[in-house]
Formats: sequence, C-alpha cells, structure tokens
Amino acid sequence: MGFSLLLKKASLAGAFFVSAIWLSAAQAFCPAPPGLTPVVVQRVVDGDTLRLKDGRSVRMIGLDTPELGKKGRTDQPFAVAARKRLETLVAASGARVGLLPGKEAKDRYGRTLAHVYGADGANLEAQLLAEGLGFQVAIAPNVDLADCQQAAERSARQARLGLWRHSPVLKAEQIRASGFVLVTGLVSKVQRNQGGVWIELRGSVVLRIAPNLLSRFDVRSLERLKGQQIEARGWVVDRSRRGGLEAGQSRWLLPLTDPSMLSAAP
Repeated sequence: MGFSLLLKKASLAGAFFVSAIWLSAAQAFCPAPPGLTPVVVQRVVDGDTLRLKDGRSVRMIGLDTPELGKKGRTDQPFAVAARKRLETLVAASGARVGLLPGKEAKDRYGRTLAHVYGADGANLEAQLLAEGLGFQVAIAPNVDLADCQQAAERSARQARLGLWRHSPVLKAEQIRASGFVLVTGLVSKVQRNQGGVWIELRGSVVLRIAPNLLSRFDVRSLERLKGQQIEARGWVVDRSRRGGLEAGQSRWLLPLTDPSMLSAAP
C-alpha cells in the first residue's frame, strides 16, 4: 500500500494506541513511554529521516544509517535497505507515528530531533539497529535511550546482521576521509587540559571530550586507557583541511559526546 493511500486514511484525531496483536522485538529494547505526540508521515527521506505532512523534517535520535548517494556518488552499503525498511515500518503503522522530542529540539539544519515509535509501540530506531541497518550514536543532551539502543545494536552485531555481516570497524591508520566512522586503535597518550580530555590513538587519530561534557564520563577511567585497545565512533574531522593542524598533532579528530561512543575493543 502506497503512502498516498495511507495518508488519506491517516488522521491525527484520537489517542495513540499500542496494538496488542503485533509486538516487535525492538520493544524489549526501548518500550514506548506515555505522552507521545502523534504525527502523519508524508514520506521517508532516508533510513533515519522522515518528512511529515505538516512540513517538518524529523531526524531520528540515536540512529545513523548509511548515506544515500548524492551528486553522482554511490549509495553506501545498506543505505537503500535501511530506507526501504523504514518505509515498510511506517507503512505498517498506517503512516502514523508517535514522536518523543529530544531535549535538544532541532539540529543545525533545522530538523526536528525526536525518537519515533510505530503504532504498535515499537521504537523504530531500535528496530533498525536490531536488524543491523544502522549504527547507534549518542549526542548529548539527547542520550536518554542510549543504553537500550546500544543493546539493540549489540544484538545485531552478535548475530552479524546487515552492516555487521562484514566488520565496518576501521583501524586508526585506515581512515581516509571525514564522516561517520567506527575506529579501533591502541591508546598512545591521554592528556587533560583546558580543551578537555584528549585520547590519542596510534595512526594519527585523536579523540576529544569537551570540558562541558566531562561530567558525563569517568575521567579517572579515561586516564587509565593508555596502552589499551579501544573502539570509538562518531564523526571524524580532517584537521589538516581546517588549517588547525600543528606539527606533531594527529590529523583526524573525533569528538566524543557520550560514554556509549567509547568502549574496549571486542
């Protein structure tokens, strides 16, 4: 059934009901809270973004799916699969979903930041994570569901589903471009200064925790990371292109905003 027909049947009137007939496994990870805001979806933009009938764009919190190709670029692996799966989930919900807005309401592009739930009460981010169609991300202050979303991703990783069929984790020395990465490396140095905590990996990558986010982390544990093999995730930046790379500094900078973005290497 296409979205056009679904939208004709969709209505904002009435309560947001949780079906007892079909309960997704994702509900075990992030069950629906009370007070969700019902909305109607006009279309699925990609695996983690929706366009609503009221004109808003919604960026789903805690989920990053592979990028669809733009301007002649090739789709990243599983990008189309993630979008199609989200389309299926939204269609199964009658194009009506419930939103749980983030503490930070909008991103820098003006998109609404929210967790999205189907009519059955299943969290759609957790559903995609549990099927291996995206990566869990945690960007403060929108981190309330980080633990359950992390558990959803872990289940897919253990089962080697989707993106986890072949490991997407890069070694620090393999990074070649800015963008979202999962990276593993040996910690060569941990330093704390006015700029926060800096965790250097062999292979020209440095992880940074800004001063205003340090309260979220166990700083003493961070200081003991030297010599350990760790895994980190986030959006890496090429400092050499910003004119901010000084002699002896790591080229690649990866900001960390939540403890769930850093772990011991599996």
